[in-house]
Amino acid sequence: MSLWMILPVSLPALTITGIWVVYAMALYNQHVCPVDNWMYNQSCEEDLPMQRGPTLCCTLDNVPLISKCGTLPPESCFFSLICSTGSFMVMVIVLLRYAHVIEKHQNCVLNTASLSTGWICSAGLIMVGNFQVRPLP
Repeated sequence: MSLWMILPVSLPALTITGIWVVYAMALYNQHVCPVDNWMYNQSCEEDLPMQRGPTLCCTLDNVPLISKCGTLPPESCFFSLICSTGSFMVMVIVLLRYAHVIEKHQNCVLNTASLSTGWICSAGLIMVGNFQVRPLP
């Protein structure tokens, strides 16, 4: 058994854990509302970071989406790190799979298409993680 088998298992484990850490950071800094808050208002008297207390007034701008959690610093830095690391891991996994199929069988169009698709998805993940758009005030 090779140690390379750990790589495909560690990809979802690290990325899912990382996304939850980004959400926890955004929640701690009051950049998003908690997941269990299902009462969103049209408007609030004060912005979410200025509110104090156990009950928060949340608008639809504070819904905890993955991209919303990774928009503002400091969680945007960690979000970018998770996306870049995940993208690199995807590139390595796809390349190892491509080489494994060539070694065990012959090369085919489907194998080359899977390599291309995996690298395109990896490039998309790098773009999502490193080119974040901040909302206008």
